[in-house]
Amino acid sequence: MVKKIAILTGGGDCPGLNPTIRGAFYRAQDYQYEVFGIQDGWKGLVKGELKPLKIEQVREITEQGGTILGTSRLNPFKLKDGIQNIKKTLEKYQIEAILAIGGEDTLGVANRLFEEEGIQVVGAPKTMDNDLCGTDYTFGFDSSVTRAMEAMKSLQDTGRSHHRVMILEVMGRHAGWVALFTGLASGADWTLIPEVEINIEEMCLHIKEIYNRYRYASIVVSEGVSLPGLETGEEELDQFGHMILRKRGIGQLLADLIEEKTGIETRYAVIGHMQRGGTPTLFDRILGLRCGVTAIDLIAEAKFGYMAALQGNEVVGVPLKEAVQKLKIVDSRWWKFAQVFFK
Repeated sequence: MVKKIAILTGGGDCPGLNPTIRGAFYRAQDYQYEVFGIQDGWKGLVKGELKPLKIEQVREITEQGGTILGTSRLNPFKLKDGIQNIKKTLEKYQIEAILAIGGEDTLGVANRLFEEEGIQVVGAPKTMDNDLCGTDYTFGFDSSVTRAMEAMKSLQDTGRSHHRVMILEVMGRHAGWVALFTGLASGADWTLIPEVEINIEEMCLHIKEIYNRYRYASIVVSEGVSLPGLETGEEELDQFGHMILRKRGIGQLLADLIEEKTGIETRYAVIGHMQRGGTPTLFDRILGLRCGVTAIDLIAEAKFGYMAALQGNEVVGVPLKEAVQKLKIVDSRWWKFAQVFFK
């Protein structure tokens, strides 16, 4: 029977992490588990940085953004003694199960630890990109889109006043869910996502028609979109192979292109990391709490190698392997729905 568990948060921060920690801690009390907090994701497990969690630390964190445990993007499989050090840490603190809260990369490591090393791990799906399979929505996504939607409303006010085309660049390297939902919710005139090849002429013609009709227009673009023939500059990659630096972003490139082809004054804004911080929305608070509780239930049921996932109205256990085998990208049905509003 499990007696000691440890919780970590990995990858990029987002609203909903703290509610998940709280949900897990409170549910763990029902099973009389002793709970440790791993500092800074997998890095803390490699370096042996764990601390016992107390109820005073988690009692009032539901409304807090970020994560009280800290986070990092370290991949222990990229370190020479990374996995050995993890095993030493687990043995030292007598940790029998780990709850890994994270996205594709964090849960990918969790799945490998379970399948290749036999470590007892469960997961909870965090990502503002909503690109994890096996779950309908991830906590962090609703909060992220809500902030982007509010930013677009401000840009539209400015565009209307100054008679400009306004572009909002949002996060999303390979999956365009944030851009898609932001565009739909804010009433943007055009949305660009990584999954769909850009027809520049069609887009510029449409924006020009919208501008002639209303004397302003708005566009949402995902950071992962590429413009044919245009480069965004050098890239620096993290340990999971993801881009972490762009010298020139898609928002700027797109603004220059539209202004050149239409003759209309065009401005852009990048919301960036403001999408990650701040108070979680109601949806993300409740989803985080539910995922935390369900993850601990999975440990109690010895369903290791699983994660808590929202399917319909229920939070259930699904295999981690299913969650990380591929990215959940915007499909043709959602894109056809979005095109209804490109008028």
